[in-house]
Amino acid sequence: MDPHVSLLTLGVSDMTRAIAFYRDGLGLPMRERKGDGPAFFPLDGTWIALYPRDALAEDATVSSEGDGFAGVTIAHNVENRAAVDTVLREAADAGARIVKQAREADWGGYSGYFADPDDHLWEVAWNPVLDIG
Repeated sequence: MDPHVSLLTLGVSDMTRAIAFYRDGLGLPMRERKGDGPAFFPLDGTWIALYPRDALAEDATVSSEGDGFAGVTIAHNVENRAAVDTVLREAADAGARIVKQAREADWGGYSGYFADPDDHLWEVAWNPVLDIG
């Protein structure tokens, strides 16, 4: 397998609300949407897609009734410690729920978490060891 993630699809309960959060609130660029199809946000190296949760579960042939922690988080690494606080504040202003305020991490960096309107968890982190921001 080529070590590359090209697309991350998030199942959402309300497409209009989710698009507003990611496009208008977080300021992610969005490709033109075709009818009721997925909403695509091209990022550097990876894209995010939003798709109705029920339809995504049906496509994967699983129940859409799952709840609680799914064992997955999305990480957004930034260039410095102050940027963590800035991004968390921007996310909160866009309607995100801050799950964990930014703080020193036991792995030597600084990070916090927010949940989008569908409770997908995003970690915002500064890692002084890895250059992945």
